[in-house]
Amino acid sequence: MVGISTASRCVLLAAAGVVGPAMAQQATPQVEVKGKAADYDARRDDTAMKLVVGREDIERYGDTSLPDVLKRIPGVTVVNTGRSVEVRMRGLGSGYTQVLLDGQRTPPGFSLEDLAPDTVERIEVMRAPTAEFSTQAVAGTINIVLRSARKSRAKPKREAKLGYLAGGDFKGPSATLDLSGTGERSGYALAANVNHESFDRHFFGFQDNTRRDGSVDLLRRTDVAEDGHINRYSINPKLEWTLDGGDTLSWQTLVNGNRFRNHAHALVATAIGAPPQVPDLRSTVASDNATLKSDLSWTHAFDSGTKLEAKVGIEGAHQDSDSAGIGDDAAGRPATDQRIRLKGRERGVDSTGKLTKTLDGGHVLAAGWDGGMRWRDETRTERDAVRPLPPTLPADEFSDGRLARLALYAQDEWTLDQAWSVYLGTRWEGIRTDAAGNTFATTRVRSSVWSPIAQVLWKVPGSKGDQLRLAVSRTYKAPELANLLPRRQTWENNDATEADYIGNPRLQPELAWGVDAAWEHYWAEGAMVSLATSWRRIGNYTGNRVYFDGYRWIFMPENVGRADSRSLELDTKFPIKALALDVRANVARNWSRVDDVPGPDNRMEQQIPLTANVGLDWKGGAWSAGGSFAFRAAAPVSSSIDRATYLPARRDLEAYAVWKMAPTVQLRVALANILREDDGFEVKYIDPVAGVQKRSWRYPGNIKLRTTLETAF
Repeated sequence: MVGISTASRCVLLAAAGVVGPAMAQQATPQVEVKGKAADYDARRDDTAMKLVVGREDIERYGDTSLPDVLKRIPGVTVVNTGRSVEVRMRGLGSGYTQVLLDGQRTPPGFSLEDLAPDTVERIEVMRAPTAEFSTQAVAGTINIVLRSARKSRAKPKREAKLGYLAGGDFKGPSATLDLSGTGERSGYALAANVNHESFDRHFFGFQDNTRRDGSVDLLRRTDVAEDGHINRYSINPKLEWTLDGGDTLSWQTLVNGNRFRNHAHALVATAIGAPPQVPDLRSTVASDNATLKSDLSWTHAFDSGTKLEAKVGIEGAHQDSDSAGIGDDAAGRPATDQRIRLKGRERGVDSTGKLTKTLDGGHVLAAGWDGGMRWRDETRTERDAVRPLPPTLPADEFSDGRLARLALYAQDEWTLDQAWSVYLGTRWEGIRTDAAGNTFATTRVRSSVWSPIAQVLWKVPGSKGDQLRLAVSRTYKAPELANLLPRRQTWENNDATEADYIGNPRLQPELAWGVDAAWEHYWAEGAMVSLATSWRRIGNYTGNRVYFDGYRWIFMPENVGRADSRSLELDTKFPIKALALDVRANVARNWSRVDDVPGPDNRMEQQIPLTANVGLDWKGGAWSAGGSFAFRAAAPVSSSIDRATYLPARRDLEAYAVWKMAPTVQLRVALANILREDDGFEVKYIDPVAGVQKRSWRYPGNIKLRTTLETAF
């Protein structure tokens, strides 16, 4: 590993200064080679393994949260534990799936839950990497492309949507405005969404300790009553101009965020053993989060036929959180009167660019850069009027960090003939992280990765629609800044199953070699079946260690060795024209193994072994309707010699209906979680002397009804 050199940093600054404002469009060079765009199917025609989800699929269920859209995409799994929502490919959690926004890293503090689906033009799912995008994609890449001003929306558009969510735990209204228009040499678009959800729910926690002789020495149940609300907003304006000579200039901004308020009352009942320090806790949280990303882009075609697409942008975020907790001990005496304030600020600049040249012989050459810098500062203050803090927990913490990155790449998409096409690319990415604070030593981490990539598509001659794919690539997973900083994130009732989290400045990137292969068969318009497999060999695999530091239990990531991940996926879709039905189905089986971890459930952290889904869509006159069923198998994981986790199985049944009441008005009704499935998770700590400590949480599920009135004006 080597860091970003001074010369490399100069290249980054020179690229940003010389190229200036620019645009990195999400165009696919294959379109230029293979003919009419109307006949183009990214999944079938691209050499790269890619699935594209368009507007019709995105808006079908009237979702107001992007993860609800993603969970229906083949090969993508969305896991909601009740505490967090995570998007995964190949069943792998912990950041192995890369999420991009318009082909770039998401801005700091960005949350998929805050991005309204109405601001999204399409979603690209890439199972194997390409050099143009970051190769921090061990499991794959999900690229979210925002609505455009002109290129794909030539006709003026004015739409508004009013919706309401009704459920046993969450409810509230939402509103969306979507505008676009064009002038002689310009275009504009504006997508805006606001969403209010109030909640009133109960959830439960369970804790028990079983000694090695089978006796139980601790048994607790936690009941939590929680109420509050969350307001989300998302605004996405874009302007585009065609300049003299045919150049295009565009400006696009995304602002999104949320305001969260809640009150909770947690009561712990201990049937066996000693009660916790704070069995009766009343808490409040007020949290405000916002992110901004603004880009200025430019596209220029040279007389030689070379095209330059480049972009410069700024980004920023702020997170403010104020939490308070008042609790009593088992005797009813004051045990804590705590207040924690957290403020974080992040800002950054970035620049991307690509030069493209089409050559005789079917070559489409491209080379470019992707670089930027981010700065973050954070303060945390904690006060308790009743009990003193442990010696290892300072009352005041502050830190600041800087992340510099630069990537350079080159690629060739080569169409040899009607049967063969080849993609060859290489990408170098370097990252340097510097951080300092009052509770840890100055931390500096440098890393760089070369990623060669090769993909081949062979359309079997003489067959009606058979084709084979093969990809070999090197990808990686760099540690996040929060995982590098040795700062504490604490829990009230600290123990081995709910330990304080602390970062590890010694973490190194995980490096993976991968092979992907697929057979695809297309037998009619809109009909296909695919069988795909993948393998990843991961070095510097990051596991998690739990230990006691003399005062509190600590949970810390560390590089533990090597791991293997494999998957097998069957996917199909086809129409039944006699019934006006479209059918889609997908099933995926995932395996993994971590070296030197014993046990039958040896698997990479949180990996889901099996997922399956099936969907039906029907259209008839003024009506359309459909539904989907998704199954996720239980995921028991022995993540280390002393830790294990369990994610229960889940079945999701959804349905929707749309009534076109008038040419410009329609009513959409959707039901979610019809089977009333719960969310939850379980954690175990295996002590050779004390036995097995287990903690689990269960969040009861409810049916959700969403009604949306949509109109064009």
